[in-house]
Amino acid sequence: MALLSSLRTQGLCGALYYTGTRSISSGSLHIKDSLNFWSGGRVSLKDVETKSEPVYEPATGRVLCQLQACGAADVDAAVRSASAAFTVWSKLAGMERARVMLEAARLIEVDRKELAEIEVVNNGKSITEARLDVDSARLCIEYFAGQATTLSGQHVQLPGGSFAYTRREPLGVCVGIGAWNYPFQIAAWKSAPAIACGNSMVFKPSPVTPVTAVLLAEIYSQAGAPEGLFNVVQGGQETGSLLCHHPSVAKISFTGSVPTGKKIMEMASRGVKPVTLELGGKSPLIIFEDTDLENAVRGALMANFLSQGQVCSNGTRVFVQSSILPQFLKEVARRTKAIQIGDPLLDETRMGALVSKPHLDKVLGYVKQAKKEVQGARVLCGGEPFVPADPKLKDGYYMTPCVLDGCTDDMTCVREEIFGPVMSVLSFDTEDEVLRRANDSALGLAAGVFTKDVKRAHRVIENLQAGSCFINNYNITPVEVPFGGYKASGIGRENGQVTIEFYTQLKTVVVEMGDVDSLF
Repeated sequence: MALLSSLRTQGLCGALYYTGTRSISSGSLHIKDSLNFWSGGRVSLKDVETKSEPVYEPATGRVLCQLQACGAADVDAAVRSASAAFTVWSKLAGMERARVMLEAARLIEVDRKELAEIEVVNNGKSITEARLDVDSARLCIEYFAGQATTLSGQHVQLPGGSFAYTRREPLGVCVGIGAWNYPFQIAAWKSAPAIACGNSMVFKPSPVTPVTAVLLAEIYSQAGAPEGLFNVVQGGQETGSLLCHHPSVAKISFTGSVPTGKKIMEMASRGVKPVTLELGGKSPLIIFEDTDLENAVRGALMANFLSQGQVCSNGTRVFVQSSILPQFLKEVARRTKAIQIGDPLLDETRMGALVSKPHLDKVLGYVKQAKKEVQGARVLCGGEPFVPADPKLKDGYYMTPCVLDGCTDDMTCVREEIFGPVMSVLSFDTEDEVLRRANDSALGLAAGVFTKDVKRAHRVIENLQAGSCFINNYNITPVEVPFGGYKASGIGRENGQVTIEFYTQLKTVVVEMGDVDSLF
């Protein structure tokens, strides 16, 4: 835990404007004086007058660094760097691109321990989950390295010996805009398919969690990627707007809230730029009376409490058939109370800190509101601020995971995405009833069903209006399968073979083998 000791005692050296006195390194990873990266290296901003904002460590509440947003000149420099790299990278064979990507994946595996620890300090989630996130990033890059070698078009035979064929070509400079709940993983999930298809990328992480994206940029560079293939610019809404409006940007991929996604879609429409939007969810998890109750409880916990409940696909509307509701509530409350909260860098911790103080207050506010509403919800457990025993963590952003019983469909906690460790439990009687209620949402990211009846399982899934569905499990996201939503939960998909279509454009070529048959 040498990195843990350094980070906790010296302060993190690593944003655009450092508050500490020395660099920290662990193995081959170096957290230096800038988190911007383009033209093959870290870039310090020249405009020191730009207003800076503090970045906090969720586990302790201390300031890690000061963040300065990239302005128009910085964004333009990063995009120009990406454009130059695209000229080179897009001409390589798929096997050549795959070779670089596989080396990047290997380097991630080598640095897995350090990357996970830095992600914990950056985000607040448990070290156990952070390691899995790093693994998911590596697997995604490996998967799309394989896809890079398979890109191909179609041959169509036409009359008289003529023919047509299609070419799947890269788009150009793609922009990735990440969320704060999976900083390193999202950077990989967006960059891997983009560069596999021959594109380059400028990535903007969330200003709340700016630290680890630049480490991925350095890994790609060390793996042999051309300068400018994967660039990182830091900043908030204004920086994102500059990226979306830049004339040399060909595509935008965004993960985040529905309101921000709508704004990005509007900005992209002015340049007729394609978008991939992975937005919010208020997903239903349906538990029928014939289920294996132990597995259903496990699934409900996984559907609500991963990453302190800060997961867009979480099944936070838990519909339980009324005949088994008492048993379910008893067991899920018992298991929830047993979740170990504390220092996210310790292996035994299962729930770390929420990402920020304002977000913690917002989540706690939802619990208070649920109790106050007419026919208010009953708090079975949790929903309170939590102070760990370790004095170093007393200012961290912790709360006890919460289970709400007696919820109704019209309650705010059931209608709105809370994005925290709050499970809302609702009862139902019939299949038709629960399908109607489950689909009564503007969102449609995910859904889950627990039942032993295989016919019912597939019938219910067919009728659920959601893009990512689970039968007898929840929140399983292998990189080989597409992930994305219906309705207001987004456009396009991430991961899986279909993602290639969202990072390429199709060119049709018609070849005439005879004379032109002209009407003139």
